[in-house]
Amino acid sequence: MRNAFVNTLFELAKQDPRIVLITGDLGFSVIEPFMEQLPLQFVNAGVAEQNMTGMAVGMALSGKVVFTYSIANFPTLRCLEHIRNDVCYHNANVKIVSIGGGFAYGSMGATHHATEDLGVMRALPGLQVVAPGDPMETRLATRAMVTYPGPCYLRLGKAGEPQVHESEIDFQLGKAVQLRDGNDLTLISTGGLLRNTVNVADRLQLNGIQARVLSMHTLKPLDQEAVLNAASQTGAIATIEEHSVIGGLGSAVAEVLAEADQEKVPFKRIGLASSFSPYIGSQDYLQTKHGLSEEGILKSVADLLAKKSKSTILTENA
Repeated sequence: MRNAFVNTLFELAKQDPRIVLITGDLGFSVIEPFMEQLPLQFVNAGVAEQNMTGMAVGMALSGKVVFTYSIANFPTLRCLEHIRNDVCYHNANVKIVSIGGGFAYGSMGATHHATEDLGVMRALPGLQVVAPGDPMETRLATRAMVTYPGPCYLRLGKAGEPQVHESEIDFQLGKAVQLRDGNDLTLISTGGLLRNTVNVADRLQLNGIQARVLSMHTLKPLDQEAVLNAASQTGAIATIEEHSVIGGLGSAVAEVLAEADQEKVPFKRIGLASSFSPYIGSQDYLQTKHGLSEEGILKSVADLLAKKSKSTILTENA
């Protein structure tokens, strides 16, 4: 995802001198072409993310389209007040890019585990929150954010994430993308767990269970229509995210269901407990330990299907 973002932004910036990339002294395995060929559109702010955010707002208010770039929690939590009071309060055309969402930097410990960012950023006024599921969505999200005239947060993986979409998609901010159709339940994924989610749906199909799969690449604004259609047409929903179950995708979907009087629809948030991970290791290892591998997701989905079956029996006997 990281390479897809940088390469796409580089191509766009060559055509649009308003686009500026500011890094917090990170990314130097991929940003050299941008830095060398577009020196007037690139700034290294150093390890000073608060200053980076303030610089971005000043440039944006002068007509630039500014992307700030750093890893994990640094461009978000470290400078949260500056994002709230400078970027959001002034509706500045700043795009905050976080590389390494979830456990992408798992071996570096809890300081680098970005597992609360979606909830925190989703709460900020006027900020669009985007977490693409694969390199194709990343490229399209980058293009869409350049044309969107306001603040955005883009949460990416690190590198090497597989391409999940098999053909071109109609990508719109705020509109989910459907990858599989089904009427037994809906799996809604955000961010880098899209491949695991699709694989789970394919494995369920081998057992005669048809799962709809939605890539909810935009958490704010959320595609409420897709959520409500899933509730009415498939009768059960699981949200899947490499993020705390508090504040992220699961919370956003639960809010929609509750306010639409759909709270009786069997529903499961598959994500991380609200605690620091006691484990250090690769992203795959941490996903396995926290129930986000294919096997872990399948176990949670089996529990949800059992709940749906029980709910159906109770309804029929009422």
